[in-house]
Amino acid sequence: MRPGLAACATLCGVLAGTAAAPPPTRILFIGNSLTVANDLPKMLTTMASAAGIPLTYRVVAHPDYSLEDHWTRGDAAQAIASERWSFVVLQQGPSALPESRVLLRDYTKRFAALASRAGARTALFMVWPSMDRNLDFDGVHESYRLAAADVHGVFVPAGDAWREVWRQRPGAALYGPDGFHPTPFGSYVAAAAMFAALFDRSAVGLPAPGLTPADAAAAQRAAESLRRASREPSLAAYIACASCSSIHDVPNRSRSIANRFANGVCSSFMKTSPPSVSPR
Repeated sequence: MRPGLAACATLCGVLAGTAAAPPPTRILFIGNSLTVANDLPKMLTTMASAAGIPLTYRVVAHPDYSLEDHWTRGDAAQAIASERWSFVVLQQGPSALPESRVLLRDYTKRFAALASRAGARTALFMVWPSMDRNLDFDGVHESYRLAAADVHGVFVPAGDAWREVWRQRPGAALYGPDGFHPTPFGSYVAAAAMFAALFDRSAVGLPAPGLTPADAAAAQRAAESLRRASREPSLAAYIACASCSSIHDVPNRSRSIANRFANGVCSSFMKTSPPSVSPR
């Protein structure tokens, strides 16, 4: 081959390789210490990288902040406007109380409008109540589900994934010593649920640095079970617990899956509540 043709072929190969590289997913996290505990964003990045999904992120988080606090401070809004994002992930406290739900939904709409202008989809990172308020799980679920639905966003059911892990392994250590912030295991469960929700991909088999194989498998199975359930329209409505009153509300074809979630989501079934003992 003549030198000129060889150079052209080499250049074309380089350009083709460059063109084939997917653009990175860009995520902006807006939240508080529940987002940054144990570096959850880095956990998500590690999972995504192993799955062949390049991911970059930025975090705007302050201790004890609500979305209203972020809106008032202004740096989160500036961060949204400063770049093009794939997802803006919003998180505040449990928000099970009616007044907290109203504020969560209100400020989600405000941030979602900014996110849309930045080319991003909004995601709601459902957290969990403190250990001494474990009966609030259903209220937390409903607040974040409604906020996500309001803006046609992604619902990240991390708190539901915690309950699914407890269904598999009662007493699993997801709460840290203060009975609210997560252990590394608890953060990994949340990260696995986030990976599954944002990318609609299974987290099974992805890396879990620092966790035992049993803990990693439990987290990944929980995330995958919720991901599969969310793809069934009838079952998604069931999980939302907005209108279901019994397992018989679910069509026969979904009932076998729904039975698995009855103990994990609806308030009628509290068998998967966290341990009532104080954390060690």
